[in-house]
Amino acid sequence: MAAASAWHPAFEDLPGEFAVFPLTGALLLPQGRLPLNIFEPRYLAMTRDALAGDRLIGMVQPKPGADGHRRGDIGAAAIYPVGCAGRLTAFAETDDGRYLITLTGLCRFQVKEELPERHGYRCVQVDWSGYEGDLEASECCGLKRENFESALAHYFRIYGIQADWTTIKEAPDERLITSLAMICPFAPTEKQALLEAPTLADRARVMQTLIEMAVAERGSGDTARH
Repeated sequence: MAAASAWHPAFEDLPGEFAVFPLTGALLLPQGRLPLNIFEPRYLAMTRDALAGDRLIGMVQPKPGADGHRRGDIGAAAIYPVGCAGRLTAFAETDDGRYLITLTGLCRFQVKEELPERHGYRCVQVDWSGYEGDLEASECCGLKRENFESALAHYFRIYGIQADWTTIKEAPDERLITSLAMICPFAPTEKQALLEAPTLADRARVMQTLIEMAVAERGSGDTARH
């Protein structure tokens, strides 16, 4: 897989419009890395155009119950107004014509309005206001690691998730929270809540609440069955 050169834009250099990829349950956060398997013609075109341009693609989630969502066409459904722009940092083409790409999260955005489609994919005009801090790494968020890791261990056991605890314990707060938010099996609405949390500290609190709720609900059910 070919890797793109690093790009660290100034906040004022972020573009005002770009393509968006609506995908239920897919969460991209600043500093996170999201692998994607691209196979629909409109998103193959989107990827080619991104590669030829600034390599930016916005990840957004369709709203539950939206018209397109009900018809099974997620790409046409109404979308949440907050998404995250990612830079296409790795790319490979398969023998059957698919693209395997990786997006690295840059900065969240607010959708101002939708623009006319280009080659079948959707484009939006965006507002970056309020998200300038996304471009700066934050190593600490006041996370109480012992309590958090204890709840996380119960959560992993309930969902049958294997974990490298050495890596978890050594990971800085931001990397840990970002990775867990993206890979844990949270519901789409819960992932949107994690995305929209104003700060890393807020996101950590939301995540701990979600994990503790899952442990309380699923854990008590498991105990009752056994």
